[in-house]
Amino acid sequence: MDSLQALQHKQQNHVKSAPRSPDNKGLAGSSEAIKQVRFLIDQVADSDATVLILGESGTGKEVVARALHRASSRHNHAFVPVNCGAIPAELLESELFGHEKGAFTGALATRQGRFEMAEGGTLFLDEIGDMPMPMQVKLLRVLQERSFERVGSNKTIHCDVRVISATHRDIEQAIVENLFREDLFYRLNVFPIEMPALRERVEDIPLLIKELSSRLKKNKRATVTLTPDAVNILMQHTWPGNVRELANLIERVAIIKPNGLVDVADLPAKFREFSVSDEIVVEQAPENFLELAQEMEDKLEQAVVQKVFSAQLPEEGMDLKEYLNEVEISLIKQALDECNGVVAHAAKLLNMRRTTLVEKLKKFDL
Repeated sequence: MDSLQALQHKQQNHVKSAPRSPDNKGLAGSSEAIKQVRFLIDQVADSDATVLILGESGTGKEVVARALHRASSRHNHAFVPVNCGAIPAELLESELFGHEKGAFTGALATRQGRFEMAEGGTLFLDEIGDMPMPMQVKLLRVLQERSFERVGSNKTIHCDVRVISATHRDIEQAIVENLFREDLFYRLNVFPIEMPALRERVEDIPLLIKELSSRLKKNKRATVTLTPDAVNILMQHTWPGNVRELANLIERVAIIKPNGLVDVADLPAKFREFSVSDEIVVEQAPENFLELAQEMEDKLEQAVVQKVFSAQLPEEGMDLKEYLNEVEISLIKQALDECNGVVAHAAKLLNMRRTTLVEKLKKFDL
């Protein structure tokens, strides 16, 4: 009877826990972009489907991976992250699959790999786009057969692991350049989730600041409050480092003014310069700005119609992307000329955010 009870107890321990409601900690915001991310997490969390999280560095891809794990039936088991780009190629196989004692120089003891550590749980392969091609072949086999061997062993180990991966790279372009296996891409990309850049959801910045400050307080560190003017200035920044850059900024100002009120003057120089330039822009605004805006709008409409709809396709074909870039560059130059080089006013004429226009100026080297 004791043996039967022990067997039943063992079986119960192997049954995965019931899934929990998605925990979206770290995904603060009310923008449509982040709402879509939370919706996708909700849809796929309790599936064992592989998920590929795409997005620029610092957007919060690991936050999404952890949210998927916490909301799944595997949440009582380990979440094991691996940065594929941070581990030397010659060590990555041992890191993922483990090794036997004496398998190579320096292998002084048998060691479990990350797949074994994640048994019953989730393995998060961050920066999967940096994985060397030989290792991609071995990962593909594990995904197909759900088994592997430690380095230096011929004993097959079966695994029950959900794989979530992430990358900031354009994987499809990497496939074209023979840097990534197409078959592995399809295995990993069963359910893609794309993380928006922070500049694409600036309306979430106030809520993100609040959450980041609360996190500091929870960790018993100095917290911080920003004035509306300071928050407004931050919402106009382009955020090349995304949420990670914002988190670093909040931590920095909390050190400078612990538990204090942070105004524009307390922000780093690059933000203050942005504020000053905007004040100068307002002072230099032409008196006939509204009339000029309407005139420019008419010109832009005429230019688009003439350039696009009257265009003739050459017999030898054309580079459509390059052609459209030329149209865009021409219109941006016209807008800047009309506004005496004032970017904020040119952005209004083009019906886009100032930060978007700044990004385009950098892109086209204008």
